[in-house]
Amino acid sequence: MENYDMTPISATGSIVGEDSLGLEVASQWKLMWWKFRKHKLAMVSGALVIFFYIVALFCEFFAPNVPTTYLDIYATAPPQPIRLFYNGRWMPHVLGLKFDRDPISLRKTWVTDEEDVVPIGLFVRGDPYRLWGLIPSDIHLFGSKEPDAPFYLLGADMIGRDVFSRVIYSSRISLTVGLVGMVIALTIGILLGGISGLVGGALDNIIQRVIEILMSIPTLPVWLALAAVVPIHWPALRVYFMISIILSLVSWTGMARVVRSKFLALREEDFVRAAILDGCSQVRLIMKHMLPSFMSHIIASVTLWIPGLILGETALSFLGLGLRPPVVSWGVMLQDSQKVAVIARYPWLLAPGAAVFLVVLALNFLGDGLRDAADPY
Repeated sequence: MENYDMTPISATGSIVGEDSLGLEVASQWKLMWWKFRKHKLAMVSGALVIFFYIVALFCEFFAPNVPTTYLDIYATAPPQPIRLFYNGRWMPHVLGLKFDRDPISLRKTWVTDEEDVVPIGLFVRGDPYRLWGLIPSDIHLFGSKEPDAPFYLLGADMIGRDVFSRVIYSSRISLTVGLVGMVIALTIGILLGGISGLVGGALDNIIQRVIEILMSIPTLPVWLALAAVVPIHWPALRVYFMISIILSLVSWTGMARVVRSKFLALREEDFVRAAILDGCSQVRLIMKHMLPSFMSHIIASVTLWIPGLILGETALSFLGLGLRPPVVSWGVMLQDSQKVAVIARYPWLLAPGAAVFLVVLALNFLGDGLRDAADPY
């Protein structure tokens, strides 16, 4: 009796291994993960984005000081670099600062005080705060071991507040504005785009004409016009949600068109026709059958969408039309650096701009990797 070799052979004549067999039976999400992890830059960017959102979530713990703490005698103090050794032994510390007057220009100049050693450590006690406004504590991840000693990792602003702590606190506002605006815009885009693609007819024409009108208007003037309507006397929380709504109201049109085009293609598919013949309601048809089939594309689009909303909030706050003090956001902080003379003298006031640059760049690289992974075949 002859023995037959049962090793699977591909169409090209090569032997199909376990990896190839796994590729054929793997789910869509597993294929996306396999493709995404090959994009090293996207992996690093994803880790960086997660880190930023963790810092934003626990900003009270990560910041050495609360954003309202100030020492006016240290106004515009320069950054204090951390030194790890003192007299040959391990002791993280910074050197204190003292100022003098330039005899000619009478400008205040800062010099390092070699005799003033400020030790720093982990899990130190400092300014009291309430985590998420609920849990009282005074423990900070790191900071000065001497409560009255100044510690300005990224320098001080014009009234002596710690720039590093304010950048960390600002991340909660600036990063969540993008998330809230994205959720609102995504909901509007999927709802109107789904109705337009699934129902069609006169309703489709009306929705598409509205989208075309909104897309023909330049985005920045619309932002400025809507933001200017927000009353100055409103409380900070109400202004925050209003800015989120403003950003989302002019950002949903692109997603609505994508969803409409996908629905027009999917409604002719056999599995959609089978669901309709089975008596499936339109809501269940959309949520259970049609949306999951291109969810990977939506996820990739969202990661590329959030940076635009973050930049929108930063621009509005920078121009004084968005969030206002005492709210701290990256755009509000950048108002201090509107003058070239200020930037030339105190370049550390541009630290919020560096944070915006890193977050937006990381989100774009992450979105690029997800976009490639969304089509794993």
